[in-house]
Amino acid sequence: MTDNKTLIKTYLEALSGHPKPTGLVQQYVADTSLAQHIAETEEAFPRYEIIVEDMLSEGDRVAVRGTFRGVNQGAFAGIPATGRAVSAGLMIVYGIENGRIVRHWMEFDRLGLLQQLQSASAGASK
Repeated sequence: MTDNKTLIKTYLEALSGHPKPTGLVQQYVADTSLAQHIAETEEAFPRYEIIVEDMLSEGDRVAVRGTFRGVNQGAFAGIPATGRAVSAGLMIVYGIENGRIVRHWMEFDRLGLLQQLQSASAGASK
């Protein structure tokens, strides 16, 4: 049986920087809100990456501190695609049961990400 930290490492290696088809995501994720978030983010930032800075595990939880990185190729938060490379700091805590992610808690620098996108779209409209 795989320990939870190894599961999250494997999950992130499988998805980070790669396409994220539903079948692949479902191998790791039972949390429907996380699966939906992955699909929506993948649509706006195809092949986005999560670069892990720190990973801690205790009991049924694994915490990741890292950086989201992607190129905006689809609408996001009402902002049309900009083609711009962006990055944002993030922290995610995954809850694991029976070898799958069943819940998550995520915080990321949404304001910083939106500012990067808006500055790109503002420059394009001039």
